[in-house]
Amino acid sequence: MTTTLQPEEYLARIHEHEQRAAPWADARAARRAHGEYHPVWDFLFEYYPVRPSHLKRWHPGVGVALAQAADTPQASWRDYVTAPDGTVSLNLGLFLQHRRNDVEMVGRLLRAVDTRPAHFDCFGMHEWAMVYKTDHPRHDLPLRLGAEGTNGVVESHHIKCSHYDAFRFFTPATRPLNLTVLTRESQPDHDQAGCVHVSMDLYKWALKLGPLVPGELFLDCFELSARARRLDMEASPYDCRELGFDVVAVETAEGKAEYVARQRALAQAAAPLRARLVATVEAALDS
Repeated sequence: MTTTLQPEEYLARIHEHEQRAAPWADARAARRAHGEYHPVWDFLFEYYPVRPSHLKRWHPGVGVALAQAADTPQASWRDYVTAPDGTVSLNLGLFLQHRRNDVEMVGRLLRAVDTRPAHFDCFGMHEWAMVYKTDHPRHDLPLRLGAEGTNGVVESHHIKCSHYDAFRFFTPATRPLNLTVLTRESQPDHDQAGCVHVSMDLYKWALKLGPLVPGELFLDCFELSARARRLDMEASPYDCRELGFDVVAVETAEGKAEYVARQRALAQAAAPLRARLVATVEAALDS
């Protein structure tokens, strides 16, 4: 069943989406224009490859059409079609011809997350594991405890990372210390809802689903990803205070308690977004 939006409704939603995305997209575009780089926020545009202009794009989502929309930008976007009466909609069949495998994969991965208990006992050690005994940290930022202090924190903790896309950046010295050997193929067997990066990656999956995802849900996932990124870096071995960030000192009992509280809040916020993405996948594949 298709819902058709009238111009007064979808034009307002497009405007609201652009206004909501603008602070992030415009700041990223300005940095690039001046040859500048933000080691925390630019991750959201590089690790997840999104152009600022694409962040501002509003899609109506699967099962939604736009009346009298022949002159809108959506009418010229890939996989959209315009009916003789000017109604614009996503051609779902055409989209699935080249993206079905991606859609099915995202659905499997997201459903799998909720089949196992959430864990809140990793204390963000994945970022520390990425700089353990290396002279080449991933970010050009000072280490808050120095190299020796950072190594000591890693050695005094059990490394319990469950997310492959964090594990794959571990240094060679850290990989054997992880509780589990992770692979891309086993990712659906290990991703769990307590993981900060699993919450962050909802933005990645919303991006991969492309025009199936309504713009509001896409930005909900993006904003959650930004919250997760903030915690990730504040709890990392890097000193981000000069960039305006706080410190979550996970090497202390107080820091661990703060990390777990914020980790739980992220997981709670992620659950309904994940459910909405799963519903989007099911609507696309069942149509």
